[in-house]
Amino acid sequence: MASAPRPDNPALIDTFGRVATDLRVSLTDKCNLRCTYCMPAEGLDWMPGDELLGDEELLRLMGIAVRLLGVTDIRLTGGEPLLRPNLEKLVAGMASLEPRPKLSMTTNGIGFAKRAKAFAEAGLDRINVSLDSIERATFERITRRDRLRHVLDALAEAHAAGLTPVKINAVLIRGVNDHEAAGLLRFALDNDYRLRFIEQMPLDAQHGWNRQEMITADEILDLLGAEFTLTPSPAERGGAPAERWLVDGGPGEVGVIPSVSRPFCGACERTRLTADGAVRSCLFSTTETDLRGLLRGGASDEDIAEAWRGAMWGKLAGHEINEAGFAQPIRPMSAIGG
Repeated sequence: MASAPRPDNPALIDTFGRVATDLRVSLTDKCNLRCTYCMPAEGLDWMPGDELLGDEELLRLMGIAVRLLGVTDIRLTGGEPLLRPNLEKLVAGMASLEPRPKLSMTTNGIGFAKRAKAFAEAGLDRINVSLDSIERATFERITRRDRLRHVLDALAEAHAAGLTPVKINAVLIRGVNDHEAAGLLRFALDNDYRLRFIEQMPLDAQHGWNRQEMITADEILDLLGAEFTLTPSPAERGGAPAERWLVDGGPGEVGVIPSVSRPFCGACERTRLTADGAVRSCLFSTTETDLRGLLRGGASDEDIAEAWRGAMWGKLAGHEINEAGFAQPIRPMSAIGG
């Protein structure tokens, strides 16, 4: 923890002046894909059900976040959040919180198409869909599942249901799908989706990430620049992770998230909650603060809020990926939440 005394401020501030208003909530560590850069083919040892936060516990923590801590945006993640039972009901509960937060979800899209309208009616505002390839064989090679059609249908139904802007998150893997960079962008532009390329990060369960194999943001821009003219977007970036570029003069655009090569930690406004109720100040945190124990131990809302504030006050300046002493977190991405 930071040694400086924390000021009397109810917000989730840290010693570097950042204020966390964006909450990423993992609903489960389970996933129905087996993406090669995320987990092994056989999957992982999933969290026991009694370790996961229940619906009432989640809603109580979300209420504390928006009412006492100044959180304005909640992103539901996983694992794969669609595997959480009764998720539409949970979304409706979050949408009824006061003050009402903006609600979004990051998903692989499998099974979403038939539920898109129900999620929109429940109060979900928009959706991010992970999609690394629009070629069936390549999609199956990456995910180890032949489910591309399900993801494409999810995108279309999300758009039709008004869950816009519909965003696509894509990770390029050298020698696997890097030849699709321009094709993915063209697909997104043609269908009114917003594409975001993300540098591959050291968050895989296998700990097999290799910096030399990672396709950097500059390489992504070069791949896109072979077919499109990219100019920096004049829009204010703020705390958003993506560098945004106008495509052929606009209005279409593409984003690149340079998490490794050009870290944006200085403007970070995120706080994270794992599916088992631990607060993490960063994706790459090596420490956590247990809120589940407080919840189940009878702590008051203000006690829980104060523990959350303390966790964020001690946030480091950056994730230190590019420092010699960097250590990959023990939890993989599927257990942390994106």
